[in-house]
Amino acid sequence: MDYQHTNDLIHETSPYLLQHAHNPVNWNAWNNKTLAKAKEENKLILISVGYAACHWCHVMEHESFEDSLVAQVMNKNFTNIKVDREERPDVDQVYMNAVQLMTGSGGWPMNVIALPDGRPVWGGTYFKKEQWISALNQISKLYIDDPKKLYDYADKLEQGIKSINIVNLNTDEPVFEKNFLDVAVKNWSDHFDNKEGGMRATPKFMMPNNYHFLLRYASQNNDKKLLDFVNLTLTKMAYGGIFDHVGGGFSRYSTDSKWHVPHFEKMLYDNAQLVSLYSDAYLVTKNELYKNVVTQTLDYISRDMTTKNGAFYSSLDADSTNPEGKLEEGAFYVWQKEELKTLLKDDFNLFSDYYNINNYGLWEHSNYVLIRNADAAAIIDKYKITKEDLDSKIKNWKKTLLDIRNKRAKPRLDDKTLTSWNALMLKAYVNAYSVFNAKSYLHAAEKNAAFIKENQLRKDGGLNHSYKNGKSTINGYLEDYAATIDAYLALYEITLSEKWLTTAKDLTDYTFIHFFDSTSKMFFFTSNLDSDLVSRSIEYRDNVIPASNSIMAKNLFKLSHYFDNDHYRNTAVTILNNVKPEIQESPSGYSNWLDLMMNYTHPYYEVAIVGKDAKQKILELNKTYLPNKLIAGSISENNLPLLENRYNPNTTLIYVCVNRACKLPVSEVKQAIKFLKE
Repeated sequence: MDYQHTNDLIHETSPYLLQHAHNPVNWNAWNNKTLAKAKEENKLILISVGYAACHWCHVMEHESFEDSLVAQVMNKNFTNIKVDREERPDVDQVYMNAVQLMTGSGGWPMNVIALPDGRPVWGGTYFKKEQWISALNQISKLYIDDPKKLYDYADKLEQGIKSINIVNLNTDEPVFEKNFLDVAVKNWSDHFDNKEGGMRATPKFMMPNNYHFLLRYASQNNDKKLLDFVNLTLTKMAYGGIFDHVGGGFSRYSTDSKWHVPHFEKMLYDNAQLVSLYSDAYLVTKNELYKNVVTQTLDYISRDMTTKNGAFYSSLDADSTNPEGKLEEGAFYVWQKEELKTLLKDDFNLFSDYYNINNYGLWEHSNYVLIRNADAAAIIDKYKITKEDLDSKIKNWKKTLLDIRNKRAKPRLDDKTLTSWNALMLKAYVNAYSVFNAKSYLHAAEKNAAFIKENQLRKDGGLNHSYKNGKSTINGYLEDYAATIDAYLALYEITLSEKWLTTAKDLTDYTFIHFFDSTSKMFFFTSNLDSDLVSRSIEYRDNVIPASNSIMAKNLFKLSHYFDNDHYRNTAVTILNNVKPEIQESPSGYSNWLDLMMNYTHPYYEVAIVGKDAKQKILELNKTYLPNKLIAGSISENNLPLLENRYNPNTTLIYVCVNRACKLPVSEVKQAIKFLKE
């Protein structure tokens, strides 16, 4: 295809950046060369941040960045930089903090104007074409007429940005008590939606780590009311249109209060964490719905999101081409009634009851988003059929619709591979294997673990963040280390392959050298090898993905047990204590920290399994939900602190220990579980 325009983004690998490579705007990538050029020319910098699956990013591109008049204004007055927020979360963090300080809110697309030295002076999110041109002209004029005003504002804003993610060392004695958790959960419960699940808010985000913690808290404290709420939420999410009932997997969030109409993009990190959550929830409840969610989601990941070398792609766009040839949100996923009648024939009435092809399931423009609002038992009773008959019909419906859907224009794929997100999906496969014992899940986990080790782990011991077309790029962020360490520890616990444990330790030691802040005793988001930004932030508030510091603190807690390492142990305590003063006020933003705190407020067990049948006993042990334990094991002599001098060639023994005190070893898993539940 011949293009009228081509800019410097043509040399990038990010699908999001490549989408803008033929805009008339003279886009540049974020790099030292571009930043130096802006300083040299003394031009304002225009930084536009988005990502491939972002619907409104595409809208603004079409309305403004593809427009030659807009491009003329941008090219004349600015050094224009396009940023993929998934490739450069460090840049995104800094400028998002600035936009939130300036406007009180944030989102994507995010557009910021900065001085030639990179300090922001103006910003916002989506702008219509006329607003955009007007704002650019005003700021350009101000920079010519009164630049001091912009520099003075930049000074003040810089201080504000630097203060946002500063964590002070908490010198109070670290005291973690159950009552603290109880108060946090009580405050949190005031916001629960006890009818539809989730929080009382629209749109509804799934926030997997929130429910992971609440599931654990409810189970360990025998809180039936809270467990009922978690089950309500997980059921409503699984029933909702936010779950792809035809192809499996979850969309990003629901635009309404009943989990019905999603914002249709599918992100790897959501699906990874939800697989882990539903796997654990199945252990607690034995609810077949949860097992089906895991199975179908991993089918989707295997089918649509996995490379030949075992890596995982990043996302699928919300938009795809409709029959008229125009990009339309959700076009790939929605159905019209007449089409369904033709495809399903005599089964249509039953199907329409099951998936609500009625006013409840109607979205817009005569399109339906499949949604359930009744369990299978109600449908079985109404239609006087057996469960086996219904299961068979559902399987046939899905095959029929999937075959037809696959003939439609597919959503655009963001085919870059991110280390942190891959590690989340690696852990998801480990969690699913430990619960359901499907060998294909273990194979996928081991293949991805090897991919990260062979392609993203550098010879100097550091990780790279991104991978595409055989090329590993971008120095890793704390999120890459934290998630990979966590995933490797999980993989070690089911395989007993010590290379994953030692690699996790090596990566941890690397983070102390390159990320650790000796003042706060926490970890910076960026390495000390990276170029300086406006500020070097410490990410500690949990979001859709838990904060890199909360994941690291949990890693250090576990590693301190594996290696009897006081430095790891003390750092984990210090980091948690630093964050503690903020937790109760907004517990939903600190759920991973609360999960870590439960390791201190409740008994936490080291389970050492040594002998030729160690792996089989681990599989048996994993059939019970026991979130307050770690597993160490070996099928032979081993000098790890938890395993040393414990091997017996004649029998496989299980040692259950807490606070460095151990019960007498037992050979039966049932007896070990009894110890763990005391």
